[in-house]
Amino acid sequence: MKTLTKTLVAAALAASFVTAPFAMAEKVLRIGHDNKADIMENPAHAFTGVFKNIVETATNGEIKVQVFPSNQLGNAKEHIQMVRDGQLQGTLSPVGPLAGYYPRIGVLDVPFAFDNNASTYQVLDGPFGQTLARDIEAEMKDVKILGFPDTGGFFSVTNSKRPIETLEDFKGLRIRTMTLPTHQKIIQSLGAEAYPLSWGEVYSSLQTGVIDGQMNPVPTVSFAKFNEVQQYLTLTNHLFAPYTFMVNKDFYDGLTADEQKIVADAVEIALSANRGLSRLIEASDDRGLAGLKKKMKINSLTNEQREAMRQATQPGVKKYVRETHGEKGAELLDLFLSEVDKANNSTYLQ
Repeated sequence: MKTLTKTLVAAALAASFVTAPFAMAEKVLRIGHDNKADIMENPAHAFTGVFKNIVETATNGEIKVQVFPSNQLGNAKEHIQMVRDGQLQGTLSPVGPLAGYYPRIGVLDVPFAFDNNASTYQVLDGPFGQTLARDIEAEMKDVKILGFPDTGGFFSVTNSKRPIETLEDFKGLRIRTMTLPTHQKIIQSLGAEAYPLSWGEVYSSLQTGVIDGQMNPVPTVSFAKFNEVQQYLTLTNHLFAPYTFMVNKDFYDGLTADEQKIVADAVEIALSANRGLSRLIEASDDRGLAGLKKKMKINSLTNEQREAMRQATQPGVKKYVRETHGEKGAELLDLFLSEVDKANNSTYLQ
């Protein structure tokens, strides 16, 4: 099976070279991601679609962007390795697969840190995001980090047993997490059982009762159709786990200064589209909270309920990051917390 997969990947990549008689004169940027090929369906493809349009237009086609969605060339972890090897030039990596190459991404997993979406963007686009990007590059050595797109917004918790309003309501629930120690620690600190599980098994496991619930942003709950197998959705807003948009370093270094500027501008505009679509999906009648309410009971947390959960979860995660990721991890964590505090206390246009 692995041999067949490698053969198909090689064939797909080889075919992508033969796009026109002058293809060899083009610079081709191939991007792989794990979401659907619909620019209006999910934030990942919105980002790549806008990025592709701007780069190709601004360079008059001298840089060709080819997007391979829906894991056409492998899973998210394989995408990262392919970028490092130069088989792909770019990918949008979720935090789970990236942690296998860069464990310090766990500094983002301080639960209940952000007050709103605007704060997340301010932190990831500011000094902390820049420092994080340079640290990933220094650790991996063969990638260039260009931005942190939105995966769909804050994480919520769904389950099939009861509404979640207090810490007591988590007891006895088996909640699926990514294979990230920080995510597992959060669920355990809330009083539930953390059940690491690959993405492809989540729906069937919810359907058969192997797990009681899971945590993901609202757009993910919608497009994964978890409302078919889950009755309750709680807007905990406890985590924000962005994509990391990385490109192959040799490819990036091979671009001219003007081309690098075009790529940077394209990333900035694509981030706006990506983040805007996330909020639009949340608000839409068919795919957002309004649509999910037709089959699910949805509740938000009060400030008091959220504070109780913050107090139960933050100390353990902070301690884990400091003890596990050493001095560099502690420095990143301190910068993260400082920038989050600034962002939470800032006011738009004031």
